Amino acid sequence: MIKLENVNKYFGSHHVLKDVNLTVQEGEKLVIIGPSGSGKSTTVRCVNFLEEPTSGSVFIDGKQLTSKNKLEIVRETSAMVFQQFNLYPHMTVLENLTLGPMKLQKKSRGDAEALAYKYLDVVGLTEKANAYPANLSGGQQQRVAIARSLCSEKKIFLFDEPTSALDPETVQEVLDVMIKLSELNITMIVVTHEMGFAREVADRVVFMDQGQILEEGPPEHFFDQPTHERTKAFLSKILR
Repeated sequence: MIKLENVNKYFGSHHVLKDVNLTVQEGEKLVIIGPSGSGKSTTVRCVNFLEEPTSGSVFIDGKQLTSKNKLEIVRETSAMVFQQFNLYPHMTVLENLTLGPMKLQKKSRGDAEALAYKYLDVVGLTEKANAYPANLSGGQQQRVAIARSLCSEKKIFLFDEPTSALDPETVQEVLDVMIKLSELNITMIVVTHEMGFAREVADRVVFMDQGQILEEGPPEHFFDQPTHERTKAFLSKILR
């Protein structure tokens, strides 16, 4: 479903990604972890060309992304949930969720609202359909953002540290929703610092440092028998 081949990314003279190679199968749940500044978010942003690689290739469902076709392919295949919720403050929750299906997918208002209520139920916020973002907690806003992404009905969902901007008390409610999503037949790439989530949900965990993938494997290997010394050092600090 997703393939990165020798992806490099520079920001000016700063070499952020260094020959990253990564393959994600259809329906796989991949979790990327690593220290801050390791290139995790840049990697996931290269998957949908929010950041265009300086060199290397990205393939989605067998099609290579280019600057010319990226909007078409990404719009057809993937949705992304960011650290910030990016909800329209002047619109209700329902209006935030129906805007995309009506504008981009040309759904009728009735069909778009039915879709919105379906996914508001998934994230446990049906009763907030007519509320405005300012009247929701951070955790609720992020759950609305996840519901909005689900309304796009894409094959691929990308999560860039979706709990990093939340108060500790609201992190778990978002993780619970993502655990529920992991049971669906969708492909997920999740950048996160939540090790418990990675252990529970991931089919495969990738560890990055200094722009490179240093180790990857199933959670039971990754957390219990890591082989790379940098992975061991990272986990020894995180899992105290």
